[in-house]
Amino acid sequence: MKSGVSTLLRLLFLICLILAASATGEGDDQLLYSGFTGANLALDGAATVTPGGLLELTNGTDQQKGHAFYPTPLRFAGGSPGAVVRSFSASFVFAIQSIYTDLSAHGMAFVVASSTNFSSALPGQLLGLTDVQNNGNGSNHFFAVELDTIQNKEFDDLDANHAGANVNGLRSLQSYYAGYFDDDDGSFRNLSLISREAMQVWVDYDHRVAQITVTMAPLNVGRPVRPLFTATYNLTTAVTDVAYVGFSSATGTINVRHYVLGWSFAMNGPAPAIDISKLPKLPRMGPKPRSKVLDIVLPIASGAFVLSMGAIVLLVLRRRFRYAELREDWEVEFGPQRFSYKDLYCATEGFSDTHLLGIGGFGRVYKGILPVSTRMEVAVKKVAHDSKQGIKEFISETER
Repeated sequence: MKSGVSTLLRLLFLICLILAASATGEGDDQLLYSGFTGANLALDGAATVTPGGLLELTNGTDQQKGHAFYPTPLRFAGGSPGAVVRSFSASFVFAIQSIYTDLSAHGMAFVVASSTNFSSALPGQLLGLTDVQNNGNGSNHFFAVELDTIQNKEFDDLDANHAGANVNGLRSLQSYYAGYFDDDDGSFRNLSLISREAMQVWVDYDHRVAQITVTMAPLNVGRPVRPLFTATYNLTTAVTDVAYVGFSSATGTINVRHYVLGWSFAMNGPAPAIDISKLPKLPRMGPKPRSKVLDIVLPIASGAFVLSMGAIVLLVLRRRFRYAELREDWEVEFGPQRFSYKDLYCATEGFSDTHLLGIGGFGRVYKGILPVSTRMEVAVKKVAHDSKQGIKEFISETER
């Protein structure tokens, strides 16, 4: 009896282990990252996780590529020959920061691939996904949603600011200008991929109708009802039974940083919602914004400084003009002892009326005391500069 009970308990225990293992396997089909601090990712190239928790795919150097993948492959099909790729959904928040506000290169992509080995792939317009010879080759076995910031005519790109769905190469199945359709009025709102602002992208694949759906919006806007674009393609021909999910990015001749702030993924259902409030902060680029107080105070202070300097200059010029000396022509001929105007001005206390001795027809005479070194009393006649008669009278007086 005890032996039978023991056997039953062992069976129950094994069943529990099997159920637990099964539950864990299903859990691996769902990912959620609100930042990447401590995340277990397979990184290569320029890709790294910053101290602040950002997944940085490229680090601002030119002609670089970077990849980041969830390290465990996921089962996308049933494993039997001809098995249909299951439905899946992904969502991610990204940002592209270029050293220029109107130029960037080249872009980034969400990727489902049969391998994480992209060692032979090239940077630049190939986004680190393939090389020139193998671009479009069916053996590549990848599906990607690109966010492209360069218009490449060889790939029939719409412009230098678009999103596209790609299979095995860089020529998109379908693409559209980066932006979103407003839920209120249905109008299209353009988004600049190189705005240095965070944006969110949703990628869905419905195996029942073989439809790929791509939607995007600014970070502060919820998922729009109308997608950016849809494409019909059976991914069973491109995605292998077991595949990896992650990101690829590349730069060209312009220094650019490509960031992923958050990411979620799910098989056979919607991807978990990303908690925007938990996302890491992007590094600041460009000049530090000034405070409004500084914008108000600085012009006022600058104006006051200019006025003050102007007043000081005027005072100095006025003082110099007051004490300025002009050597008259008659001085050369008659050459009386010469005193500076400043000394005479001080001797008469600025030609004060208290020192006035008399008024003649051609000028005024003041009593003055020369500086302390001599303490000499003098009579100072003040004659207008343009008074010819006054000058003659002064000359005759000095000759006596």
